[in-house]
Amino acid sequence: MQLLLIHSDYIEYEVKKSTPVAEKIEDPMKSGRLEDALTVFIAVEKADEASPDEMVQKSVSEIEKIAGQVKTENIMLYPYAHLSSDLSSPKVAVYVMTAMEKALSKKYMVKRAPFGWYKAFRISCKGHPLSELSRSISFENKDGVSVACTPEKRPEVVSEALKAESTARSYWHILTPDGQLHEMDSFDLKGHENLSKFVDYEISKKREVDKAPPHVELMRRLEIADYEPGSDSGNMRYYPKGRLIKSLLENYVVEESIKTGAMEVETPLMYDMNHPTLKKYLDRFPARQYSIESDKRQLFLRFAACFGQFLINHDMTMSYRNLPLKMIELTRYSFRREQRGELVGLRRLRAFTMPDMHTLCHDMDQAIAQFDEQYNMCIRILDQIGIKVEDFEVAIRFTREFYEENKDFITNLARIVNKPVLVEMWDTRFFYFVLKFEFNFVDALAKASALSTVQIDVENAERYGIRYIDVTGEEKRPTILHCSPSGAIERCIYGLLEKEAMRAERGEVPMLPVWLSPTQVRLLPVSEKHLEFAKQISEKLHCRVDIDDREDTVGKRIREAGREWVPYVVVIGDREVETGRINVTIRAESQANRPKTMEMSTEELDSRIRAEIAGLPYRGLPLAKMLSMRPKFI
Repeated sequence: MQLLLIHSDYIEYEVKKSTPVAEKIEDPMKSGRLEDALTVFIAVEKADEASPDEMVQKSVSEIEKIAGQVKTENIMLYPYAHLSSDLSSPKVAVYVMTAMEKALSKKYMVKRAPFGWYKAFRISCKGHPLSELSRSISFENKDGVSVACTPEKRPEVVSEALKAESTARSYWHILTPDGQLHEMDSFDLKGHENLSKFVDYEISKKREVDKAPPHVELMRRLEIADYEPGSDSGNMRYYPKGRLIKSLLENYVVEESIKTGAMEVETPLMYDMNHPTLKKYLDRFPARQYSIESDKRQLFLRFAACFGQFLINHDMTMSYRNLPLKMIELTRYSFRREQRGELVGLRRLRAFTMPDMHTLCHDMDQAIAQFDEQYNMCIRILDQIGIKVEDFEVAIRFTREFYEENKDFITNLARIVNKPVLVEMWDTRFFYFVLKFEFNFVDALAKASALSTVQIDVENAERYGIRYIDVTGEEKRPTILHCSPSGAIERCIYGLLEKEAMRAERGEVPMLPVWLSPTQVRLLPVSEKHLEFAKQISEKLHCRVDIDDREDTVGKRIREAGREWVPYVVVIGDREVETGRINVTIRAESQANRPKTMEMSTEELDSRIRAEIAGLPYRGLPLAKMLSMRPKFI
């Protein structure tokens, strides 16, 4: 069954003409109107005929959940055949929708538009992030396989690892820097409020959001990114400022990885789902895939760079002298079919940019040493991006056997960050790794998102036939580390925006790091006669500097620069032209309603900014230098 759900100010319809399959109706059903309604457009499909009652139950449950999220008590059920090309019989469709109406009427004010009639309708969508949703409702067959009701009639590809993840028995603990492993219910989380939120999020596994997090408004207002209605959900558009920020982050993370000895490669976006090695790997990776067909082959879009790099490793000739051997790829993009209710803003996407590094090691001892190095590398990278140790929570996941053999090493991971960390332990290894950490950012809605991660993989060298020649001349299988030094690039932007939104909520002044700010210096000439001097100053500054030459008042232009989080703002009037010295408002040192201003020379400002961005990637302005020449994207 296909559902399209619109939270509307109102929905009204009127029947015009019956079709040959029209249900018989009384006059009250010939027109209808609901205010503040969740309008549910419905297509009952051929596959639903196998279990119509189960479909009613599942669809009603989903509608109730969404009605609760958008906080409405009015529901309009509207048959809409255009959602599918594989429709059920009219008899089944009417049965399902009538049953849905009856079930929902116990809790809601429900109206149902008649089946099989040509109708005119008007609807006003509210336009908030949850106001337009779609759902595909499916049932499980006798073998427990989820059968998707889609025109292609193909089941969603669900890996064995995802199934294992849903049934895995986890033992949750808190590990403190002194090496104590505390039972969850005996550890006092007072004073660790962020960790408490993270613990609740992880253990409850409630991933869906019921309102837009603050970064959604910010990514639009700052003209960084927005939803793309012409694509699949979770695929975003990035405006020039957002592309600049993404590019700088991408370059920085890759360059830092290369400094550690990683070699950059590039691999395909799609792979054969029936390739014998890849098929086995799909079942060991907890992700949902996009699948497509081409030349009678079933392909999937990559959800990581693992298999591309492992196929390269398989074909390489390596000796122990080459190890540890590192490869990195910046995947633009990786694809995962995340659940629709989780797709809000930049937090969780279906198409994302992932720096993906793999390290081949002699053995477990070398893997542990590399794990330690990469753990510290990830801390440094996030710190430079602007997400400090105090901004994220650490999760460490491992098998009980690995922990018993490596207690001191795991304890040191908590000691490095000097705070309690969440531990998930398994008696049985469900996945390909025996140890994994994640740095998790907890946002304003108490939802957590993993950033950096490293995993020790004990399966895939065997699966992919990866080998090296050891000192005795024998073939050996390496141990593999998976590392994303920053996590998804989009998620780093999400973390920065959420962090600054929470700072603003506390009365602090929000801003991006100077090296990531689309405009680093803004010059505001008081009038047209000061414009030439502003241009002269801009030529002396080795940074992203623009000039607000619009005819608005100085006060309005200052406020606009504040709303754009410009780090340095300079107003240029008669005094500046006469003395050659400038008054600079420094955002990082300002307080709400109390800007910090310093007088300095152009050279002093240039030296200050150069010091702040030294050693970091740089690109020029993403937009026209003169603000009067710029379009508005939002």
